[in-house]
Amino acid sequence: MTDQSVIWSPNPGPQTALIACPVFEIFYGGARGGGKTEGSVGDWLEHSNQWGQHATGIFVRRKFKQLSEVIARSKQVFTPIGAKYNEQKSEWIMPGGARLLFRYLERDSDAMEYQGHSYTRVYVEEATNFPFPDPIDKLRATLRTTKEGLQVGLRLTGNPGGPGHLWVKKRYIDPDPAGWKIIVEKFMNPFTHQEMELERVFIPSKLSDNEACMRNDPLYAARLQQQGSKQLVEAWLLGLWDIIDGAFFSEWDSVKHVLPYEWLQRIPPHSYCYRSFDWGYAKPFSCGWYVMSDGTWGLPRGALVKIDEWYGCTEKPNTGLRLDAGAVADGIKARDEALERRYGLRVRSGVADPAIFIKDGGPSIAEEFMKRGVIFSRADNKRVPGWVQLRTRLVGDAEGPQLYFMETCDDTIRTLPTLQHEEKNLEDLDTDGEDHAADETRYACMARPVVRDKSKAQGILMPKLPGQLTFNDLLAMNRKKRLMAEAERA
Repeated sequence: MTDQSVIWSPNPGPQTALIACPVFEIFYGGARGGGKTEGSVGDWLEHSNQWGQHATGIFVRRKFKQLSEVIARSKQVFTPIGAKYNEQKSEWIMPGGARLLFRYLERDSDAMEYQGHSYTRVYVEEATNFPFPDPIDKLRATLRTTKEGLQVGLRLTGNPGGPGHLWVKKRYIDPDPAGWKIIVEKFMNPFTHQEMELERVFIPSKLSDNEACMRNDPLYAARLQQQGSKQLVEAWLLGLWDIIDGAFFSEWDSVKHVLPYEWLQRIPPHSYCYRSFDWGYAKPFSCGWYVMSDGTWGLPRGALVKIDEWYGCTEKPNTGLRLDAGAVADGIKARDEALERRYGLRVRSGVADPAIFIKDGGPSIAEEFMKRGVIFSRADNKRVPGWVQLRTRLVGDAEGPQLYFMETCDDTIRTLPTLQHEEKNLEDLDTDGEDHAADETRYACMARPVVRDKSKAQGILMPKLPGQLTFNDLLAMNRKKRLMAEAERA
């Protein structure tokens, strides 16, 4: 009897489930050290062994140099079984004739190079490094086969954070944060007019699922805990998608900064109200309406409250409504009038992206707005000082934050906490992210910069008026609301 050594075997639990799962589209991972790369290598090993020359796979990352780890690991696993690696082509030929390629996919145009290719497996490593899913979506079209019984598949891995955090969370995590639930998308066959279904699933994997790492490197978890705050470590170890790894606005706290809708009823009609605007056509535009507190209705004096927003986005991530300037102006004016009609708040001024004042062979966007009675002045577009102002307001002082958002400002609340640092300039944010609401909020902050007075510097607080809610009251209200929501989900 010949002694056959085991070259590779999956860890029990999520890794085993990944390899056995017949679902077309799988997002695997969610935490550091969960064995994501190992799972993808093992999936290809199983797939190529079963289908031989009929199997063709491709591993992609946003940049080719980021594939070095998976290439090195593949050499450790594939070489002992007789697979041959071509360094120039970055391609494996497996013993049964299957082919596996390693490629980068930095932008949409890179995906176009694969038109006409046919793959039975597509592996996308660290999907959250892709700001938007467009190049990955284009690569889906390469998944096809003529071999009866062979099921093609898309396999993605990733952690919380990164410029693509939002679209990954929305597509794979939000439908079932605990994972394992199969989501079904239905399509119509244009030729037979019959209904078709494609399935996707999120398989969560944590460090505790990686028995080899826990056994052979027991200090890995300890080293992770040296790297950052408690919240950041929790995101790394537990795969928590509401805590963002490397967030630009680490000061964000939904309990502190998000106001219940009822607070809108407390704002006096005489309050100073203005709007801010960031233009977008193919990309989303963002318009926000702000009120400044005079210190008499529960929030610190000088604090800004974003009471409403209009975010011009389709269901597809970071894709604009493609409305012309006239249609956008009409929408802004209608919302101005609604605020005054419902709450007595009259919009007194507005600041906007300086780009709308540019004339390019015709009237500027600002001029088109003006024709419809929507007036803006040029916003101060200094990026780093603007982010400093926004951060300063998020931090606030002894009385509480100086910037709040009504809970109805969904897209600002959705996008602001997920934005990442620019790799080459840590003082700026990564513009590959969905930063339109952030830019518009920055304009609003620069229009009303924080000015510290002596009383605040000495920690002197405004007196509480009878029946007035304080910042601590706000925290208590929001904590109670969060606990109730968590109880309902449980």
